[in-house]
Amino acid sequence: MHYTHTIIGAGIVGLATAYRLKQKLPDAKVLVVEKEVCVAKHQTGNNSGVIHSGIYYKPGSLKAVNCRKGYKQIIEFCNEHNVKYDLCGKIIVATSNDELPQLEKIYERGIENGLENLTKLNESQLKDYEPNVNGIAGIHVPQTGIIDFKDVCNKLYELLVESGVEFHFDEQVVSINKGNSITIRTTNQLFMTDVLISCAGLYSDKVASMTESSLNVRIVPFRGEYHKLKKQRRSLVRNLIYPVPDPNFPFLGVHFTRMIDGEVECGPNAVFALKREGYGKFDFNISDIANAITWPGFRKVIYKYWRTGLGEYYRSFSKKAFVKALQKLIPSIQANDLISGGAGVRAQACERNAGLLDDFYILESQNIYHVCNAPSPAATSSLAIGDYIAEQVIQSN
Repeated sequence: MHYTHTIIGAGIVGLATAYRLKQKLPDAKVLVVEKEVCVAKHQTGNNSGVIHSGIYYKPGSLKAVNCRKGYKQIIEFCNEHNVKYDLCGKIIVATSNDELPQLEKIYERGIENGLENLTKLNESQLKDYEPNVNGIAGIHVPQTGIIDFKDVCNKLYELLVESGVEFHFDEQVVSINKGNSITIRTTNQLFMTDVLISCAGLYSDKVASMTESSLNVRIVPFRGEYHKLKKQRRSLVRNLIYPVPDPNFPFLGVHFTRMIDGEVECGPNAVFALKREGYGKFDFNISDIANAITWPGFRKVIYKYWRTGLGEYYRSFSKKAFVKALQKLIPSIQANDLISGGAGVRAQACERNAGLLDDFYILESQNIYHVCNAPSPAATSSLAIGDYIAEQVIQSN
């Protein structure tokens, strides 16, 4: 079973990469290997469904460049294939004077990243967009949208199958051997390929270490937990409401998101998950815990952010504390307005000596490409990431 190109992982980045490859190389024999029984099982299928504008990211970074390119490409894809989305816009809200300098920096980054029609808002103008919000200043970002990325993945899967791409589900990769051809051993069989692209998400470091003996990053899983507004209280939120994020912490803080199905999510927090696919509070895996806490870079993160981390855990177990965080943005919200929502686990790469990696990271070596860090906004950026990888593959062969 020999293929020209094999992709590990059927999340949105893996599917988008296969799609771009097949567009550029229609005669390629492409295989997608996935350990689950369907597409979009983990990060892609458990996020809040936001089409990100690219306002937050350092100009020139892979996140900034690919988010802006991917934004346009995902909109074009959805328009072409009738995937539902809504460019409803969002507001970023400063609730105190000490947040104003960071709010201004975000606005300037948005301008540098090519966002048009950003609007600075005063307190009364915030109320025009979100009557229940509490804030002294803000930014309206019209480009932000909402979508169900599982719908995108299902359409990509349909198109890929039609184009001749083969899928093998329920196949966990256990080893990779480099040679004239690359040999991939799964739990059930062997595959041979000329080019290998790993988009393994929460296991990206595990897969990368099968070919890279001195990998400088390790995945640390962070669980984000959500509540939802009861149906009769959804009117508290019109669209999307975000706080001013901590510039030193790679998470956006608890926020409000109207979803494409009309529900409103509140959250998430960001706690160290005790298992790579640990969606429940009490899910744990000793090996995953040891893998994280023995990593020098993560120990630096713990030392630097232990107070922040304890606060996130407190909100995880205390609904009262979670509500208090939400009330910073919408003071009228009460505990009985909320019902339990879902949870997602973010695959956050951590460098050996420098802490949490802030940008996308793709490792390339001898016809093997490992996507080692692709957290948010990877779903928005997916088609651009796939385009980049496909171009690298073509140029190298």
